[in-house]
Amino acid sequence: MVNSIKEKVVENIPKKTHSRRSRHLDFFRGFLRNPEQVGSIIPSSRFLERRIISLSELGSARTVVELGPGTGGTSRAILQAMPADARLLVIDLEPKFIEILKSLGDPRLIAHTGSAVDLTAILKQYGLESPDVVISGIPFSTMPRSVGNAIIEAIRDNLALGGRFVAYQFRGHVGHLARPVLGNPGVAFELLNVPPMRLYRWRMGH
Repeated sequence: MVNSIKEKVVENIPKKTHSRRSRHLDFFRGFLRNPEQVGSIIPSSRFLERRIISLSELGSARTVVELGPGTGGTSRAILQAMPADARLLVIDLEPKFIEILKSLGDPRLIAHTGSAVDLTAILKQYGLESPDVVISGIPFSTMPRSVGNAIIEAIRDNLALGGRFVAYQFRGHVGHLARPVLGNPGVAFELLNVPPMRLYRWRMGH
């Protein structure tokens, strides 16, 4: 009797809500496995996603890269905002997250398990052009400085002229790391997120 009641309750949960709960659980499990590689315990809020999309100026992008996509909330928002003929490459060290992203079934999406340090080789592997936008949610504050520097340099070496690098972070480490390489960023804040986030934006050649 108890089991049948549980089944009925699950059936009555709207699919969208159930899916969102599953993503939260997957995100939390990923955080427990690799806390230094996941920037937060829960996925980004829709308010943060909207702010990221606005700063990224995706309307004219042909190639977009997302570093540290997690369970794909931001990836879904990017796919909705970018042109139909654009490509989105997502890179994450957590294989479970990449499996979830592959299940989206969007032909514009390429999901790759690996390190952002290897951005040059990964772009070449998939025959992708220099990205117009790189969006990063990876936590620069918890990684070795040498790794953070290598990621910033890889972004600089590959970003198209006029391209945007947008990083959303709980702490300000990415600003300190990237300033000598990319110059001074624009900085914004999104308070309607847990935790509140800082957003940094650089434009290549500006």
